[in-house]
Amino acid sequence: MRKNLVVAIDGYSSCGKSTLAKALAKKLGFIYIDSGAMYRAITLYFLRNHIDVNDAQSVKDALDHIELNFHSRDYESHITLNGEEVSEEIRQMPVSENVSEVSANKQVRHEMVKQQQRMGKSKNIVMDGRDIGTTVFEDAQVKFFMTADPKIRAERRFKELQSKGDDVTTLEEVFENIAHRDYADTTRLESPLVRAEDAIILDNTDLTPAEQLEFALRHVHRHMPV
Repeated sequence: MRKNLVVAIDGYSSCGKSTLAKALAKKLGFIYIDSGAMYRAITLYFLRNHIDVNDAQSVKDALDHIELNFHSRDYESHITLNGEEVSEEIRQMPVSENVSEVSANKQVRHEMVKQQQRMGKSKNIVMDGRDIGTTVFEDAQVKFFMTADPKIRAERRFKELQSKGDDVTTLEEVFENIAHRDYADTTRLESPLVRAEDAIILDNTDLTPAEQLEFALRHVHRHMPV
């Protein structure tokens, strides 16, 4: 029986999983682990070093030379790749366009799952991703599956990119990228994106961040010690 409390948040790309996870962790005083950032950081390393994701030996060698760490600053979770802060770069379109293929790789997923399970071994955590409630923490006490209208998701992601100074990417490109990632995530052989049977569906198409946080907190509080 797990003694620490784990909140697992899965769902489609650009659904605001990390927004909810960060808010929950901050409100509850839990540790936030951004599993998506881990896969993005690996994708960035692969792109920089021209690693062929279909070459098993190259992937193995690359994983042996990757060290990922999280640290908190200003109540935000930041990730380092071999000691380099890459939290902003991993959110750019080159990584977004390749992360689904890299994260579908069996070797990559096995390594990341091991690291994620280690991180959530003894502390109260909130973790978001694609297979947290189905593979990484099947025994999580609280599981959410997030979804939203694809057009709304694309608009949110487009605005986010614009706010970070990306004036090159178009809304149409973002929509196509999301559609591609949805297909890749749900059809991959290794840990595809599916809703765990005991996961609570959270459709935030018409919800504000505050409203979705309130919804999630109601469910998490039921599992908190009295």
